[in-house]
Formats: sequence, structure tokens, C-alpha cells
Amino acid sequence: MSCTLVFLRAKHLVFQAGGRLIFKVGDKVIYPNHGLTIVETIEERTILGTTCGFYKLRMISNGTTVLVPLGNVESVGLRRAIDDGEVDRLFLLLSNGKVDKHQNWKGRFKDNSDKMRTGSIYDVVDVLKNLTLLSKSKSLSFREKRMLDRAKFLVISEISEVVSQSSEEIEERVSSSLERCFVMNSRALARAKARKSKAIKDKASSKKSVARKSASRKSTVRKVVVAKTAAASPVVSRRRAKAS
Repeated sequence: MSCTLVFLRAKHLVFQAGGRLIFKVGDKVIYPNHGLTIVETIEERTILGTTCGFYKLRMISNGTTVLVPLGNVESVGLRRAIDDGEVDRLFLLLSNGKVDKHQNWKGRFKDNSDKMRTGSIYDVVDVLKNLTLLSKSKSLSFREKRMLDRAKFLVISEISEVVSQSSEEIEERVSSSLERCFVMNSRALARAKARKSKAIKDKASSKKSVARKSASRKSTVRKVVVAKTAAASPVVSRRRAKAS
């Protein structure tokens, strides 16, 4: 993608990527896996003989800066912070009782790592739920513990900025939502286990019923055969007597 720089009032620069993303100096944007940043400047730099535009982003959490080429906005996953209307949706997602589970460590770590790189707050919420629930039943590896801390920080810091509440207040709300999620998940698993147990019992009962009916039919057939044999015995004896 080519870099396009447009000068506006006050010499501010705006970059438009295919009409989908427009950022200007002072905008608050989310940098995947790093969190909330501010577009400090939009500037041109020449690297290896190529001149291109860059966003200079300053991290709100620690004040460090990072340069993002204008043409890499989409591939990096740079996006605006969520709006007020999405906050309620996020808390519903946090508490809905649905938690993904992976049987093996490699599959789980790869899936969670991919989600963290997308830049989507909803993917980060999934990672937060998955790893928080897992941490309640086993010790996380160093890398997963670090990923859990990062996911929690990203969720709390973005919501805190959007609703203008302290991180402590948002962390308390997030923790309460996660607890509701795990309670609902536990109840759902218990119901699923009860349904499975009932299905197994019903299947076993059905097999016993079929076996009883089959045994009953066989018994009836034997009785009929015995009765017919007994009824035919005098006739056979008389025929043998005449033949002699």
C-alpha cells in the first residue's frame, strides 16, 4: 500500500487507508498487545532510500514511543478504542458463562497468542476468560501467566479510558463478571454431565428392555415347540405300532 500524506489545518497530517481508517494527531488508538496509545505526530522519514509516512505513537501506560508505517496500519491491527456502547457488550461477554477449553498446551498457547495479536478487544476478553479459569485449576506456565496479566491489563486499561473510571473500579467489575462467568460455566457443565448420565442410563435401560423382550419371545417359541412336540407324540407312537 502506498503512503499518502495530506496536510490539513494547523499542519496536522491525516492518513486514510482505503477509506477505512483515519487517524490524526491526538487520537487515542489501540496498538495490539500493547494497549492504549496517543498519536503524537505523523511524520515522514527516509529509511534505506525510501521515504514514507509514520504514526508516532506514545504508550499511555509507560510513555514509550513506537513508529508505525502508514501503510502497515491494517496488518499491525491499529484501531480506535471502543465506544461507550461497546462497554456493556464487553461485560456481557465477560460474564456469559462460555469458556473455550483446549486439551493440549501447544494448541491452547497458539490459539491464545493468535488472538492477542489481532488487536480485537473481544479476542483479548476470550484469552482473559480462558486463562483465568485455567489458573483456578492448575498453575500456569510463565508464558501463559504473562499472557494472562497482559490480557487483563489491556481489557481494564481500555475500558477505564472509555468510561473515565479508575483502573481499580474497572478491575473490580471485571473480576465480578469473571466470577459470574465461571459460576454459569460450572452450572452448564453440571447440567451437561447430568444429561449425559441420563442418556447413558436410558440407553442401558433400553438395552435391558430389548433383552427382556427377546428372552420372552424365545421362551414363548420354546413353549410352542414343546407343546407341538407333545401333541404329536401319540400320533407318532400309533404310526410306529401299525408299522410293526
